[in-house]
Amino acid sequence: MGLFRRKRGQGQVRSASKADTSHLDEWASTRQGVEAYVEPRTNVTDTTVVLVAHDGEWTRRRIANFEAASDFARKRSMPLYEVERVGYPKRMREYQERRKREGGSR
Repeated sequence: MGLFRRKRGQGQVRSASKADTSHLDEWASTRQGVEAYVEPRTNVTDTTVVLVAHDGEWTRRRIANFEAASDFARKRSMPLYEVERVGYPKRMREYQERRKREGGSR
């Protein structure tokens, strides 16, 4: 009887935009030792890339697909890893813990 029917517009995955790429570009250009970690597409989100700086600071944005993430990293001479294969770097977790202790939130 339509109990599980979705309303129009709900449940759609938002695609990567130029604003996403611009954010990643700006963020990477103002940090040192940045590495890229690709997260696969899920039912909820499109493919994303997490950029992690040398100190563990990080940001995440959507990206079109793995190839786009690879191109992004290659053009900026940064290493690219697949999160499903290597996990997240320890410094990223340590950064989060420092922020929690300092009272900051992400």
